Amino acid sequence: MIQFWITIKKLVQYNIKIIFGNKFLYFMLAALAFFVITVIARLFGNDEITAASAYSMLMLPCILLVFYPMCFGVQNDQDAKIVEIIFGIPNYSYKVWLLRLVIAYFICFIITFLLAVLTNWVIVSVPPMDLTLQSMVPALFIGTLAFFLSTAIKNGNGTSVVIIIIALVLNFMSGMLEASQWNIYLNPYDVPIDKNPEIFLNTVFHNRMNMLIASALFIIFGLNNTRNREKFI
Repeated sequence: MIQFWITIKKLVQYNIKIIFGNKFLYFMLAALAFFVITVIARLFGNDEITAASAYSMLMLPCILLVFYPMCFGVQNDQDAKIVEIIFGIPNYSYKVWLLRLVIAYFICFIITFLLAVLTNWVIVSVPPMDLTLQSMVPALFIGTLAFFLSTAIKNGNGTSVVIIIIALVLNFMSGMLEASQWNIYLNPYDVPIDKNPEIFLNTVFHNRMNMLIASALFIIFGLNNTRNREKFI
């Protein structure tokens, strides 16, 4: 049993190095820096810091933590010259890339939760677990979309450019969509004054379900793309 957990530990550590391209510490510090800068900007601003503000402060670091591993995951395998080895493993896409998705989002969850606890402790009273889970949904959507596109584009820089463009377009459209279930930037804690809270809660539920379903489809399509060996070798 001890040997099993030692093997799992080594497997996770090795995949973290591949996922983050040996830059895990930098991305963790970058996420923390974004969070601190956002907090400072809020503290010196005129607006009151609320749960809605806390959600906005956490969402960007959360997305940042999965941005690089999802965009550059396939390219990192090619750069490390282990793609041929991966294709030699039966059902490799589920045993390797799916495992890396789980590891990346588990790390993202832990760091985001710690930031939520810190927010609740020193800034404003918020439910840390609920805030973390709410922040993870758009991060899951954007991250799995990046993974899907990376299996089609097979280049980290190209994928990141496309994702940034899509994110900017969606951000521009959020002004028109406002409190709509199709707005991925919908803040679940920012209830519009002119909207019934129960109706808004129902909108948030459908918004989250839409993104979760889309994320599942992105994972399925992305894993299916990885089965085409000729495109990656």
